[in-house]
Amino acid sequence: MASNSDEEEFNWSGVGTATGALLAALVLLGMVFFVALTSRARDEAIASERHAYDVTLLTRTLDASIARAEAALGRFVLDEDNKGSGNIYYSQWRLAGQQVVQLDRLVAADPAQRARVDQLQELFQKRGAEFDLAARATVAKKGGAGYFYSSNKPENNTGAQLSAKLTEIANSERQSLEQKMAQSVVFNDKSQQLTDYLSILGAIVGFGAIFLGWVAVRALRLNALSRRQADTESDRASALEEAVRERTQELWEANQALKAEATEREAAEAQLRQVQKMEAVGQLTGGIAHDFNNMLAVVVGGIDLAKRRLSGPRKEVLHHLTNAMEGATRAAALTRRLLSFARSEPLLPERVDSRELVSGMSELLDRTLGERIKVQTRLGTDAWPIFVDSHQLENAILNLAVNARDAMEGTGTLSISTENVTLAANQVGDVRAGEYLKLSVGDTGCGMTEEVRERAFEPFFTTKPVGKGTGLGLSQIFGFAHQSGGEVGIESELGKGTTVSLYLPRTEAAAPVRLHSQTAGGQSEPTVPGARILLVEDDPRVRAATVDALEDLDYQPIACEGGADAIKMFDAQEFDLVISDVIMPEMTGPELIRIIKKRKPGIAVLFVTGYVGEGESEDLIGYELLRKPFTVGALASAVAAALARPVSEPRRSGGAAAAG
Repeated sequence: MASNSDEEEFNWSGVGTATGALLAALVLLGMVFFVALTSRARDEAIASERHAYDVTLLTRTLDASIARAEAALGRFVLDEDNKGSGNIYYSQWRLAGQQVVQLDRLVAADPAQRARVDQLQELFQKRGAEFDLAARATVAKKGGAGYFYSSNKPENNTGAQLSAKLTEIANSERQSLEQKMAQSVVFNDKSQQLTDYLSILGAIVGFGAIFLGWVAVRALRLNALSRRQADTESDRASALEEAVRERTQELWEANQALKAEATEREAAEAQLRQVQKMEAVGQLTGGIAHDFNNMLAVVVGGIDLAKRRLSGPRKEVLHHLTNAMEGATRAAALTRRLLSFARSEPLLPERVDSRELVSGMSELLDRTLGERIKVQTRLGTDAWPIFVDSHQLENAILNLAVNARDAMEGTGTLSISTENVTLAANQVGDVRAGEYLKLSVGDTGCGMTEEVRERAFEPFFTTKPVGKGTGLGLSQIFGFAHQSGGEVGIESELGKGTTVSLYLPRTEAAAPVRLHSQTAGGQSEPTVPGARILLVEDDPRVRAATVDALEDLDYQPIACEGGADAIKMFDAQEFDLVISDVIMPEMTGPELIRIIKKRKPGIAVLFVTGYVGEGESEDLIGYELLRKPFTVGALASAVAAALARPVSEPRRSGGAAAAG
């Protein structure tokens, strides 16, 4: 019985020993497992820190490449002959594109970052399109500086969006790194707790069971090994923290250097923009002053001579007054061309059939060109309709015809043709891909040299003798074509002639074709006697002259100088027509008409303007429009047209044309 008891006690001791050893082994295995998790989390934190550093460094490098490309483009635009700056721009921009692709590869595993990089690529392509437009305009010598600086205006903030997106990507990487490091700290703390628990367990096993001494010894050895590993990991963590601090300092210093460089670049760009602006203003002012002085000399001289001869023969007085009127008419035409060149002349487009428009101009062209110029037309019966301002298109064709007549010295053949064409992007100038109507005006004149052809669209550039041209004709056509969404091209050969082609986008609008004459009325002055007219004009001299003209036409005008007074007068009495200036202080003409239309929707409206401000052109669509300066005959035609139009009929654009 004693031996059985010893065996049973021995068996229980063996079971206890095995159980204790198993539990100790499980505890140690758990400890090793969590220590491995801690090491892996720490390694992931190191890898994340390195990845974040790489992404951040690449974003700064990409920002610097874009900045260098922009600066090189600025120098290239300002100095068109400096091809080195253009090469630097193209190389830096290609390098920036490669860096965008590299950045996309770096963040491929992060969906959120990949979405940000996709947005960055869209902004990069948009910015590249803006720069490419300026670069192509510079290469074509069509005033690339204007495109370049308009793309850098505060409202055109693609560059700022690019920088903001790069900063957003870098910040996201830093936030991800902070999360990884926080997880590593948690794992480290848990590992330390498990180590403490294992120490306690080893002490209990050592004091409670001597027969488990060999197990306790092994446990102590494992415990010592775990402590050494913990110490090693602690040292590694300290070294990692020091490395993170050093790299953070390096990134901060690099960021400060980039900020200083950006500030210096912005100051240099601002100075360059100011210099370019002053040069452009000086050139434009000189050209305008020269031509206006010539025209004012005719006006002042004619009026002065007429005053001196008031008591003399009536024919001689009329001769001098006619000369003065001609000078004033030329000045008005010059302001119209300046507004068209500046794209401030309101475009009031409609669906136009080119065949009917050109055919309707045949009599005007015959009178303008004379009998020695033969006009040939090749107008396709299937020509696509276009959506343009018909008056501006007529002016463009007439300007091209007059230029052709001068190039042929009054004798030759003028050809006008239309053709349906499909163009690829940038096939002609900066044209967008699509379907266009090609309207060409050609002559058999002297042709152009390559130098003249390249400068043909520059404002105030002309090869005509002094007093024979302002140099704004082709500039006006260039502005009209681009404002209409099209392009203009020139083909010329010395001794054989020149062909200027307008490429105007095709339209599918179903609106009926409406043609409007370029000139005002006929010999008689149409009137609606007795009509009550409210005149709103802020300039007292123009207001007094217009009231006199309306009274001379048997109307009953009442005038005021602003929108507030006009509303009071309109509420106090009945009117048949409101004539309003467009640009006025406190309240513009379109704003006034919107208020009046709410009170009386059927009231007739005539706008009078010498300049249409930004955002006002759309408000003029659907109303009669009379441009300053105007003759009494032009005023009579415009007033009669506004009064005669039924309320239900859409009001056409154009009204009566200004004198000249």
